[in-house]
Amino acid sequence: MRPQKRSFSIQGHRTSISLEAPFWLALKAAAAEDGATLAALIGQIDRDRDGAGLSSAVRVWLLRRMQRRAGLPVPGDMELPEPAAAE
Repeated sequence: MRPQKRSFSIQGHRTSISLEAPFWLALKAAAAEDGATLAALIGQIDRDRDGAGLSSAVRVWLLRRMQRRAGLPVPGDMELPEPAAAE
């Protein structure tokens, strides 16, 4: 499954996001559920990401949304331990 690239204007600058079709469908559904445009939702995700690439941030945001709705613990909502150093 190849990613589909789409361009958006976020806070006055153009950017592109590459996502696989199921992620685009889930993102559109989330925007509709929240009463937001796709560009507005992506803009919010962009503002909240911590240095991650935007496409990755969108995928993680969608996963966390689904985990919360399923009542599952969301690892990103808690501090994760640092990986052990290889010896």
